[in-house]
Amino acid sequence: MFMGEFQHTIDDKGRIIIPAKFREALGTEFIVTRGLDNCLFVYPREEWSALEQKLKQLPMMKSDARAFTRFFFSGASECEWDKQGRVNVPGNLREYAKLDKDCIVIGVSNRVEIWDKATWQTYNQQSQESFNEIAEKLVDFDFNF
Repeated sequence: MFMGEFQHTIDDKGRIIIPAKFREALGTEFIVTRGLDNCLFVYPREEWSALEQKLKQLPMMKSDARAFTRFFFSGASECEWDKQGRVNVPGNLREYAKLDKDCIVIGVSNRVEIWDKATWQTYNQQSQESFNEIAEKLVDFDFNF
């Protein structure tokens, strides 16, 4: 399980260090893709495969399902670590998440997320303000998906 919040920077070549405990859990090869809310999702191979199987079950006759799978898979990139424990984030993904210098790397259960620091701070503040409302809405949510 991934959890925690860490501040890092992305260098001019698009490389970012991921915390060591996350690197161990991600393995030597992993997937980076566009996430929701303008961040990047980073999945270990096994989680990516499980997610891929779920997305294959979406009804391709529905335009929303096609659009989502296109968005998700077209942005995906197979990545690995360099000798310093950095990952080179592809340019299209850096652009999507507006990663320029200061970044936040967070653990979210089965994945890692990479955020632009300012975007994360704005998102986090807005979420905190409505946390109680969100929690109440989720009480009846069926967690068996």
